[in-house]
Amino acid sequence: MLEQPPGGPLWRLTSRLTSRSRRIRYRRFESEVRPGPSDTILDVGVTDSGWRSGNFLEAMYPWPERITAVGLGPLPEFQRLFPSVTAVTADGRALPFPDQSFTVGFSNAVIEHVGGRDDQRRFVGELVRTCERSFVATPNRWFPIDPHTLLPFVHWLPRRFRDRLLRWTGNGKWAGEGALNPLGARDLASLYPDPATVRIVRQRLLGLTTVLIAIVDGDRA
Repeated sequence: MLEQPPGGPLWRLTSRLTSRSRRIRYRRFESEVRPGPSDTILDVGVTDSGWRSGNFLEAMYPWPERITAVGLGPLPEFQRLFPSVTAVTADGRALPFPDQSFTVGFSNAVIEHVGGRDDQRRFVGELVRTCERSFVATPNRWFPIDPHTLLPFVHWLPRRFRDRLLRWTGNGKWAGEGALNPLGARDLASLYPDPATVRIVRQRLLGLTTVLIAIVDGDRA
């Protein structure tokens, strides 16, 4: 399979910017979390895609054999590209692992797709339960361009108007809370259970926050 970004001409025009953004995010993951060769990584929400930038952690991490990747369905293309990564089919809201099974939990651009706030809270809670530390990234709701549709301001509208406009513009797959439920910084921080202490890191473009990253450092010195 060719390693192409999904979508039409507009997506192809912005694919370099997307890939650059993910490289920056990976470097932030390295600098903030500082994973090492003995750490075990849980990546929740991988995609079965030939576009390596879509699963950039696996493409860039120097110890892929230490990663366990979770997807909602079978991952044959993912496993072809990353044969040393352990692939598991599971729902991120109910992970099949004991408490504190992994050193680091990772999830990129997934939490906005898992449902309402209660579903998002369960998703975050499972990462905190199963991992000593965690790194969760999501597009910032208050950035003016929605990265899923490339439409301006549509994600700022009340749900009923947003869904109507998404369907009218041919983006109906993103309509509904279960498909897209974007978060701002306060929303993201509020999902974390006590006693987890979360800090929000911002990835910016031209001074505007494009991506929010929630980091739980655990008990690491």
